[in-house]
Amino acid sequence: MSYRNYLAATMLLLCSSIGMAQKFGTKAGSIAFEASVPSFEPVAAKHSSVSAVLNSDNGQLVVLALVTGFRFDIALMEEHFNENYMESEVYPKAVLKGEIKDFDFKAINAGKTAFQFSGSLEIHGVVQAFETELQLSKADQDLLLSARFALKPEDFNIEIPKIVAKKIADEVWVDVQLQLKSI
Repeated sequence: MSYRNYLAATMLLLCSSIGMAQKFGTKAGSIAFEASVPSFEPVAAKHSSVSAVLNSDNGQLVVLALVTGFRFDIALMEEHFNENYMESEVYPKAVLKGEIKDFDFKAINAGKTAFQFSGSLEIHGVVQAFETELQLSKADQDLLLSARFALKPEDFNIEIPKIVAKKIADEVWVDVQLQLKSI
């Protein structure tokens, strides 16, 4: 099964498991990360085809990104990222799933409303408990979700070779932007 078919089947399964609740989703969300250190080349990438589904009845959220979807300004960095660090052929996806605590769909308006998210994050085949703050707002009929948090590669068994360790930050800052439409 191709990754696109896998992604479609996974999202369909997630949607059906959520039941008949109102759902919001996207296949065009974005995740950007920055692991740069001063005086060296920027280490940053962006993924613009992230899939997500949010159940507006209970705040269940699932976000899925294929690792090979991250784009770097420097092609060689992208190659090293996929082959040496993320091993994307072995670990093709990153998955965030869990629940937005005390979620109240009616409390969301055009201004950003902060919520706590609790669940798990799977990267590089390692699943970690994960909590962060995220913001939700409404724009017409859509929900806008944003979050910013830091991750440590070592927490996901991602080895950074000593020869480049000083060129990559110990913490990787991640920005998530999802425009969720009713599905």
